[in-house]
Amino acid sequence: MSASPQTQNGPASWLNTWGGYIMAGLGAFLFASKAIWIKLAYEYDIDASTLLTLRLVLATPFFVMGGVLTWLRNRRLGIEGPPPVRTRPDLYAKALAVGALGYWFASYTDFESLTTLSPEFERLIIFTYPLFVILFGALFFGQALRVNALWTFAIAYAGIGLIFVTDLQTHGSAIVAGTLWCMASSVSFALYLLLAKPLIARLGPSLFTSWAMSGAAIATFAHFFLTHSVSDVVLSAPLMWLVLGLAIGATVAPSYLTNFALSRISSQANAVISFINPVFTLGMSVLILRQNATLADLGGTLLVVTGVGLYTWLDQRAKRVQSSSAMG
Repeated sequence: MSASPQTQNGPASWLNTWGGYIMAGLGAFLFASKAIWIKLAYEYDIDASTLLTLRLVLATPFFVMGGVLTWLRNRRLGIEGPPPVRTRPDLYAKALAVGALGYWFASYTDFESLTTLSPEFERLIIFTYPLFVILFGALFFGQALRVNALWTFAIAYAGIGLIFVTDLQTHGSAIVAGTLWCMASSVSFALYLLLAKPLIARLGPSLFTSWAMSGAAIATFAHFFLTHSVSDVVLSAPLMWLVLGLAIGATVAPSYLTNFALSRISSQANAVISFINPVFTLGMSVLILRQNATLADLGGTLLVVTGVGLYTWLDQRAKRVQSSSAMG
């Protein structure tokens, strides 16, 4: 017997939906705090590679354990996973490589950018990765490109340009290097999302995450030991608390909160809530790092959020119209 509309729309459903909104909002807030943890850690004379390595050492076991527990739970409940992949060992090699791209290279370039960029500027550049997903998807993955909405890209990058010019006048050419590092991070993360999707479909999210994080760990540790020695790492109690906050509070917790939210609300709703991410970062920069929010910061943030938000809204509206036409 199917549930009645009253049951589907009752208090339990209402609480479940609002619980999803709260989790998505909290996840966005914690993700937005990442740059703040990094900037605070840099005050203790630690470099990007070492900080990234320590973050991964603490965070990776949680993701691997989550994947194993999910696999055990599905097996106990008799839930079938994706098709067998024993005859395709190359899928595991691809998962390792894609994980290195998304969890090592994209993270390392992001960490390097924060040696010179302000957290709010870094967050705005990273926030434009959906635009690269759209462009690369159309150029290399055969995905549709909504040309009539490309003007929204100009709005987003006008905001980045406004902050870039203002910071260039204030901080000099160091901003250029930081911006290039951050753009590399945004581009590589967009490629990661495009390359990961078919692998997740074959391996399943838990198995893919375990292998992807393993690939990131291999790349991160190889990079660290090629450029450092263990004796180079000098840890203090305050620094360790910051690394713990970065690994758990800004990496593990928001990842799981976002996944839990997606099980309760639509991906579109989650995407809309994530638009507040740069605003959270700007607010924390002012309150925690005591940075001044200039008119350029406020105006640039508004333009970037508007540009990305408009494209998402137009894209989803076009998909709904297309779906309605197909059903008709």
